[in-house]
Amino acid sequence: MPLFRASGKYSRAKAQPERKGRRNKKWMWNCKKTDVDGCVLSLRRLCLLSLADNMKNVWVKDYADNYLDHYSFRHIMGPFNLLPSELVEDLMSLLCTRKQLSRAALHLLLVPQLRNLSLQKCPGLVTSALCSHIAARCQGLWSLDLSGAQQLPSKVLSETLHCIPNVRSLSLAGMPCDRYVIRTIAHRCRLLRHLDVSCCHFLSPAALLPLGGGAFSLLALDIGFGEQEGDPVAAAAYLLLSLPCLERVAMEGLLQACCLIHHREFSQTNEFADREGVPRLEDMWRVRKQRQGLDSCRQKSEAAAEEGLSWEGYGSENEEDTSRDEGPSCSQNQAEERRRRVLPQSGDECLILRLKEVKGLTFDSLYSLGKLCPDIYSISIKADHHEDTRGRCQGSLLAAGLQTWSGRLRSLSVQFPGPVVGLLSGLQVAGSSLVSLTLEGVKTSSHTPLLKVIEACPKLRNLFIFAEPPTTPQEEEDEEDQQDHRDLPRLPNLCSLTLKFSYDHIQTKPVMSWMSLKRVLKCLLTGSPLLEKLSLVSLPCPLNCILEDVLRAGNLDCLFGDSTGLAPMPLGQVEHVDLLRTDVQMVTVKSIMRQSKRLKFVNVSHCWQISQFEWLDCVLSSKVQVIWV
Repeated sequence: MPLFRASGKYSRAKAQPERKGRRNKKWMWNCKKTDVDGCVLSLRRLCLLSLADNMKNVWVKDYADNYLDHYSFRHIMGPFNLLPSELVEDLMSLLCTRKQLSRAALHLLLVPQLRNLSLQKCPGLVTSALCSHIAARCQGLWSLDLSGAQQLPSKVLSETLHCIPNVRSLSLAGMPCDRYVIRTIAHRCRLLRHLDVSCCHFLSPAALLPLGGGAFSLLALDIGFGEQEGDPVAAAAYLLLSLPCLERVAMEGLLQACCLIHHREFSQTNEFADREGVPRLEDMWRVRKQRQGLDSCRQKSEAAAEEGLSWEGYGSENEEDTSRDEGPSCSQNQAEERRRRVLPQSGDECLILRLKEVKGLTFDSLYSLGKLCPDIYSISIKADHHEDTRGRCQGSLLAAGLQTWSGRLRSLSVQFPGPVVGLLSGLQVAGSSLVSLTLEGVKTSSHTPLLKVIEACPKLRNLFIFAEPPTTPQEEEDEEDQQDHRDLPRLPNLCSLTLKFSYDHIQTKPVMSWMSLKRVLKCLLTGSPLLEKLSLVSLPCPLNCILEDVLRAGNLDCLFGDSTGLAPMPLGQVEHVDLLRTDVQMVTVKSIMRQSKRLKFVNVSHCWQISQFEWLDCVLSSKVQVIWV
């Protein structure tokens, strides 16, 4: 029996091509669902999208109506038990992104093969009942993130952690953790490699002491206060010495602890050690130093073995015989050189910590940190704008402190309530190797040297600047703004750019007080063809004309500069665009949409040049998500 009927032959003849056309259009529309530049979505992604679309109306509805509040299952045998762990995790992430992850959906997706579970985006779903399901069904978890679940009792959290001993990564930031939770982690989670207990205000620094002896990274910023003033420093020093494999750390009192260890001022922590029942820091330093010596000895022994040398050969008759054979002129010198390369050095060498990523620092003690931790590649610093007792400003302290890691530092984040020019000397010291730079709270003026910042950091992939706009308006554009832009510094590897300026909520639009910023923006947008995320918020200069010039220059370069048409175009790879509180116009936004086939999201909220009619027209005619209020 045919699926479709027609009343006559002409009707039928016309109907079939029309339906075929409709089917082709529908197929072509589905093919337009792409991840990147014209590539059709993979079968895996399409299946996940189909599952997500049917979760609410099929599986979740049936389970919620018939079982959710009536029964408690240790395991639910269903279609999701047959899926690999990676597919279940991707489906859960997709539901979180769509804000469709419900209690019933979670019950269905808590399968035994699950390895990674993150509920950070929906902490309201984390309850005692849900944790009992996690403990019963997902005992093989490797990663668990419950950050922000403030209503979960610490007793329930301890019981849950006791049932997942294989966990490697654990994020409990902002939760009501206490010393009992830490003890459970220390005694039960022996495979742990990452722990985040930041913003756990019921957790004192001394409560972290049971973690000593582990081999994981620790983030514990803004936790509860210690019983005495020196407790955070003493606890930080204890953990630095007792965690030999610690590479990532963020703790209160970290820099003071590094100074204490560097200068061996352990006596001031004896009272803390005796009160908490832990070994004194002087003894721990001696043990750690001895271990470092043994490790150094082993490394030199391995290096000697590679060169055909051995420990037993030194000082023996065989060595003397070999020396005599080498001749009287070089025998003693060569034997001594071999001893120097292989035998361990004296005990006077400094203790070296293995830290690589450190947060929560200040400018004051970067020197001591550099002596203890020469291998750091990521630093987060918070500074106050004042001069120290030696009369040097914070910028000079930063430059001197970063000298240790010059050419090796990859990520730098600075909170600095002063002018950008104060940080320039430090950026010139460490900027050559930076791939990520964050400047927060900085002040700007019409003479702020942003171009010099760009020139000092040529390898940047991520640039984030949150700044105060200039207080004095710039009446006229600088003459150099009219010059050729081809000789300006470029960031060819830049993937993410954020320039965000604070603004007065009373004002409809920001004050256009920094006209020479246009030159910097043209430099960044034309010189960063790999840009994927662009966020320009409340700019104190016109933006629409800049974007028009960048798009026009890209089209001209494509037509006349490269005959192959393979040259990357400005904004051609961008996927996410935020242009809040700027003078951008909808016609320019549409030009960006045409320029980038990858574009998925545009936020033009509070852009006073865009009307509601233009926004609705763009929403209806484009598959890009456009936000406007």
